[in-house]
Amino acid sequence: MHNKTIKELSELLQKKEISAVQLATHFLDRIEKSDLNAFLHVDRALTLAQAEQADQRIANGTATPLTGVPIAHKDIFVTQGWRSTAGSKMLANYVSPFDATVVRKLLDAGMVTLGKLNCDEFAMGSSNENSAFGAVKNPWDKSAVPGGSSGGSAAAVAARLAPGVTGTDTGGSIRQPAAFCGITGIKPTYGRASRFGMIAFASSLDQAGPMAQTAQDCALLLSAMTGFDERDSTSLSAEQGNAAEDYTRDLDQPLTGLRIGVPKEYFGEGLAADVEKAVRAALAKFVELGATLVDISLPNTALSIPAYYMIAPAEASSNLSRFDGVRYGHRAEGNLNLQDMYKKSRAEGFGPEVQRRIMVGTYILCHGYYDAYYLKAQKIRRKITQDFANVLGSQCDVIMGPVAPTVAWDLGSKADDPVANYLADIFTLSTSLAGLPGMSIPCGFGEGEKNAKRPVGLQIIGNYFAEAKLLNVAHQFQQATDWHKRAPSEI
Repeated sequence: MHNKTIKELSELLQKKEISAVQLATHFLDRIEKSDLNAFLHVDRALTLAQAEQADQRIANGTATPLTGVPIAHKDIFVTQGWRSTAGSKMLANYVSPFDATVVRKLLDAGMVTLGKLNCDEFAMGSSNENSAFGAVKNPWDKSAVPGGSSGGSAAAVAARLAPGVTGTDTGGSIRQPAAFCGITGIKPTYGRASRFGMIAFASSLDQAGPMAQTAQDCALLLSAMTGFDERDSTSLSAEQGNAAEDYTRDLDQPLTGLRIGVPKEYFGEGLAADVEKAVRAALAKFVELGATLVDISLPNTALSIPAYYMIAPAEASSNLSRFDGVRYGHRAEGNLNLQDMYKKSRAEGFGPEVQRRIMVGTYILCHGYYDAYYLKAQKIRRKITQDFANVLGSQCDVIMGPVAPTVAWDLGSKADDPVANYLADIFTLSTSLAGLPGMSIPCGFGEGEKNAKRPVGLQIIGNYFAEAKLLNVAHQFQQATDWHKRAPSEI
């Protein structure tokens, strides 16, 4: 049962061949036996109560295609009943009085929450080793990282602990863990999904998205997740192009005539040979399906790393200033004056990577440095955005390339070198800076004794509001290949 897709589970539920309670129990039992550290909080009673409500909706004929299907949420979304920690000691015991909009929309569709998923602290990281509650293991190879910051989300789907999950992508945090764990994930256009109830890292970059086994499953989830939210000032309205959509509508369209842009900057020095081989093979398959490859250039790609690591820490410094131990969050013990209480609470509550980014961001925003760093980074961001505008539409319909330069690395191998982690995001950061939609689909495995069981992801990037096109392209590839059907041997 756990190997079935969301689409297949939905059909079984609608035919009453299985109940939502039975399905939820099956996945809860699997979660209980797992040693991946993917889940941070599970409450069987809450889950089964939701499953009973889903069964009632199915029985009385008010179900949607997602009613009764289990889902789990990255612990960056606040949820009623389940703890919302953002992977941080700062919020270790916080339980929200309301649900994030994304969570609420999926609940309204009848989905059943399995629990909360581990993530890098405040979504800051590329390996899920920055969580205050321990690292997540990659189901394909437990000595490898699952990617980050949505590592718990990706690992849960790959290990078949949940058929679908939510994640967030600030600089690649849906696409990179999806690639490392051999699943499908999509980051929609910035502003498509509401950020209300998402614990903020970098407000101009954070975006929610679904992760699942297949593009079809992601299309079903995305259809329920997106839409304008008046409570989120960054949410795009229907007039701006964010109308309610059925993202499954174009899945079966043929790819004849599709122009695929292949950026030369994505295939240069630093790209591992086994990753390039798998991506090139995937591109060849698209040619077989009727597409045409077009050589393009995105000349400012290399500048995405310094630009991102100026903008994101600056926004993080501002967003995380609210966690001071006064209103909520961790408060240091002892009879302290106000200033010492602030200092000690934040020093104890935040982990090393979060502290590092707060310090960098605060420095960048200081008087005298704002123009030299933050403003200049925003100008580079505009150039990166223009690079995509110059090729999408006029030269190509979508852009393809690797998600990451290598397959997943060993747990702990980059723990003492944060810059090495940052460099691993070279192919995903520019898409986030431009606010474009992008996704990852499995397209192969690495080579050699160690890497042969570590997945490779293909990145697909589209123009604004082109999510349906991306999902169509991904679905057609998955109809012609079986990479998305493969699962770790131990499941």
